[in-house]
Amino acid sequence: MKKKTKNFFVQRILRFFLWCAAGAVALVLAVILLFRFVNPPTSAFMLGYQLSDEKPALKHEWVPLPEISEWMALAVMASEDQRFPEHHGVDFQAVHKAVSEYQAGEGLRGASTITQQTAKNLFLWNGRSFVRKAVEAGLALAIDAIWSKRRILEVYLNIAEFGPGIYGVQAASRTYYRIPAGVLSATQAAHLAAVLPNPKRLSVRSPSPYVQERVAWIEEQMGQLSRWGYLDAL
Repeated sequence: MKKKTKNFFVQRILRFFLWCAAGAVALVLAVILLFRFVNPPTSAFMLGYQLSDEKPALKHEWVPLPEISEWMALAVMASEDQRFPEHHGVDFQAVHKAVSEYQAGEGLRGASTITQQTAKNLFLWNGRSFVRKAVEAGLALAIDAIWSKRRILEVYLNIAEFGPGIYGVQAASRTYYRIPAGVLSATQAAHLAAVLPNPKRLSVRSPSPYVQERVAWIEEQMGQLSRWGYLDAL
């Protein structure tokens, strides 16, 4: 009798946690669907910055994708995710290549897509744990299924960090170049994209030799992607 009672309570607890998990998934999907049409007022990374009492004060200004220079969209695809128009949120081909290189003794490099970075910046925290990467991948797959590629680019460009406290391409354009994001040149866009891997250490104002090399490489890649009509494919 006691064994049956124990099993009954275990089943009830498991059922409770399953319902909680299902509810959490439904809530996240509802928020993702909402953000397909409504611009996110903030992001997890922006909230984290504000709560950390870091200086300078946070700068952020939302701007629609048609008001962002096409060079900027091309620059982030060239530098961060050249298979962006082709994959479904997670680039399994890039993941497989990164794992193979790691197993061969090379360093573990990132294989995050623009969609994954959008999911991380919007909902998650910074870090390298496998748990976070797994959650990030699941969110990216959901975002890619619900949003258009242009919407993903729009949100990413509006929440990405381009320097300490500088979030979104409009704030970055006004801070570094004193111009709106819509008139960024190819070179300016490449400079902004070049610091995205680590905006707290890499500088737009005082680019290191590494950043300058990245800018040159990104501009070269932008030329190729432009000839291939990458933006037209979105």
